[in-house]
Amino acid sequence: MHIHFLDPFKAIDSPIHELDPRVKLVLSLAFILTTAIIPHGAWPVYIFLLAIIFSIVILSRLGFIFVLKRSALALPFVLAAFPVIFTIQGDPLASFNIGNWQLIISLQGVERLLSITLKSWISIQTAIVLASSTRFPDLLMAMRAIHIPRLLVAIFGLMWRYLFVMADEALRLLRARLARSGDTGLSDKKSGGSLAWRAHVTGGMAGSLFLRALERSDRIYNAMISRGYDGDVRTLPQPPLGSSQWAALIGGLGLLFILLVLSIIL
Repeated sequence: MHIHFLDPFKAIDSPIHELDPRVKLVLSLAFILTTAIIPHGAWPVYIFLLAIIFSIVILSRLGFIFVLKRSALALPFVLAAFPVIFTIQGDPLASFNIGNWQLIISLQGVERLLSITLKSWISIQTAIVLASSTRFPDLLMAMRAIHIPRLLVAIFGLMWRYLFVMADEALRLLRARLARSGDTGLSDKKSGGSLAWRAHVTGGMAGSLFLRALERSDRIYNAMISRGYDGDVRTLPQPPLGSSQWAALIGGLGLLFILLVLSIIL
């Protein structure tokens, strides 16, 4: 069994993949920041942002299905903003009673919820394209190049690497469970006990996974320290950006600035 499914990078020959990681990181962060601070209800600007991200998906050759599937996984978290349809004061659309409480759905609240949902969806797609078109070590080097604090970059790097350690230990536990589990071979009879018994076993496996991963991470970190690790990853100096990279960076930032000004005007 392999754990390569944890790595979102897809090696594809596309203009987005060939773009310098520093340019992609700066433009992605600027795009997400611009999307976040655009006023609620600026629907024409939202359409422009969607057109931009869809164009980038096409250029990256990742495929709409790939990006939409991954972005849909994060949409349920937007439900945390659902109460705004009741808390924002405005023109009432509907009302209903729950016991002694009267809940009123306002037009402005619905507009705020739709704006939050759309902006979150656009930002998630941007992050997916960035992660799928850039190798993670290149992202770390890009973070250092734009002077993100060294400690924060080190935390990102160790978090990513220890994620594979956790996955590897989980696969070992699952392999051991399969080796020790009896299987009747009959479709109408399942091996194992009741649902409560299965939950108990799963909880025990989760605790064992945590302890094993913690012990293994300590061994890995001690091995890193013995080899001179001091919190910084040494890399070769980054080459200067070419004229095409500068054009993409300046053009992208200029377009985002224009969209931000239009959203304020509209």
